[in-house]
Amino acid sequence: MAFISYVPAHRIPPEHDVPDRDNIVRIHGQNSRSMRSHYHLYVDLMRRPGPLSREQREMIAVIVSGINGCHY
Repeated sequence: MAFISYVPAHRIPPEHDVPDRDNIVRIHGQNSRSMRSHYHLYVDLMRRPGPLSREQREMIAVIVSGINGCHY
């Protein structure tokens, strides 16, 4: 699995920053213009009504993150 370093929050322009305290989309700091778009996609996928409950979506994310060796 490839590893991409996180950009420190203070180096991300305020207009691109998002309320990502869990570092789920912080990896996009390498190209911070994409971070805001990805964050809104993440919020839509994880929090809007859908066929899976939020708990089910979170569990899928935890398992996939564990398999991928994510540290957030």
